[in-house]
Amino acid sequence: MRKYWIDNLRWVTVLLVLLYHVVYFYNNKGVFGGIGGFGDGPQYQDVLMYVLYPWFMPLLFILAGISARYALERHSAKEWFKSRTRKLLVPATVGLLVFQWMSGYFNTHVAGTDVLAAVPQPVKFILWAFSGIGPLWFIQDLWLFSLILLLIRKCIPRCAAKRFEKWAYTGILPYVWIFLMGVLFWIGEQTLVFNPRPESLDGLWNLYKPVFYVIPFLLGYYVFSCDEVQEILGKAWIALMALAIVSGTLLTVTTFGQNNTTPQYLSTPLNCLYGWLMCLAMMGWFKAKFDKTNAFAAYMTRSSFGIYIVHYLVIASLGYMMKVYTQLPPVAMYAILTVAVFTLSPLIYELIRRIPVLRWCVFGEK
Repeated sequence: MRKYWIDNLRWVTVLLVLLYHVVYFYNNKGVFGGIGGFGDGPQYQDVLMYVLYPWFMPLLFILAGISARYALERHSAKEWFKSRTRKLLVPATVGLLVFQWMSGYFNTHVAGTDVLAAVPQPVKFILWAFSGIGPLWFIQDLWLFSLILLLIRKCIPRCAAKRFEKWAYTGILPYVWIFLMGVLFWIGEQTLVFNPRPESLDGLWNLYKPVFYVIPFLLGYYVFSCDEVQEILGKAWIALMALAIVSGTLLTVTTFGQNNTTPQYLSTPLNCLYGWLMCLAMMGWFKAKFDKTNAFAAYMTRSSFGIYIVHYLVIASLGYMMKVYTQLPPVAMYAILTVAVFTLSPLIYELIRRIPVLRWCVFGEK
């Protein structure tokens, strides 16, 4: 029986990513990648970044881990990894040359650098493609974690894992495990490079955060895919959400104005506590209230991956052109960009998926 709450939570989180990128693009907190804000004064709309960033990507990795568990119960490891490679690695490699280079073109302009002015066009195109990775770091990480998972499964037989689950998820122990897993969340953040060197790959390490993100992915596979844990979260979602709101409010009020993507910020206990509680609360809330579907939810379940793949081109292109070439007031830029990313992204997705070669290159679909 399909668990619709997982599908619904995934596409809702993807839509939150789109909204986050609208605010992030015009932030004035020094977050890398945006074009900058509108003066040095407080931009209270940036609160959205503090609310969403600590938890929405870890949550997507948890859901990916849960889905991996269910998929590997129906398919062989070879079939599953072949499908993962086409679905994840093709868009994150071939798709860069076919589609994402356009996002890279605007990203280089957003950076405000003239370094590429004297570069030969073929080299410039490759640099645009690399710069166009943008949000696709997520699926590159996900492909790597899928490979790591298969290696771990080789070392830990499935029967041994099932015996552990039978022991671990009875009585009071589930509550203990869920609490201790929050400590893993904090430990993962400590693996970031706290003082990245500009001439090194430290910045990429802090972007991809492989050690941090592999933790929720594996927790999704081994822990949150278990019915017993899902039931616990579903029953406790109100308490978890209340705790998450309190910790998130405290975090935002005490840190607003800081760059909320620095390793120093992310590794703080309060940020980790809020991020972990929100992951638990969102899973519990959707398990309790949204384990159902309708026509729109079914469409979003099918389409959210493709919308995620293409959405940043809308952000980078339209967001850049409005900021540089118009005198629109900030509220109009936010409104136009929000409407555009939620309407044009699905339209671009629907167009590309109807062209067989592009569908394979950009979305990894047959």
